[in-house]
Amino acid sequence: MTHSKTFEIFDTTLRDGTQGEGVNLSVEDKVRIALRLDEFGVDFIEGGWPGSNPKVETFFKRIQNEKLDTARICAFGSTARFPDKVQSDANLNAMLKAETSVVSLFGKSW
Repeated sequence: MTHSKTFEIFDTTLRDGTQGEGVNLSVEDKVRIALRLDEFGVDFIEGGWPGSNPKVETFFKRIQNEKLDTARICAFGSTARFPDKVQSDANLNAMLKAETSVVSLFGKSW
């Protein structure tokens, strides 16, 4: 019996990979890295947490001008903070404003 396995690559370099001490990428650095990851065939590129800082917001606007062959840009964020309503949550609204086709959403719990 032959099994067909499919997997997708989800890269977090532009968010999680930039949290090290002394790491500071410009918007153009992030765009160049995203384009290279696309060339490598990465399926999903997590662009960062929209609303966390102006540089991330600029990246999401700037990457929309690029043609990606395989990758889809993903916005990262979390569920609404209690007692906020989903409709008024700043983080969720920033994710929508990023206009990505994919989001990576984590849920908080206590």
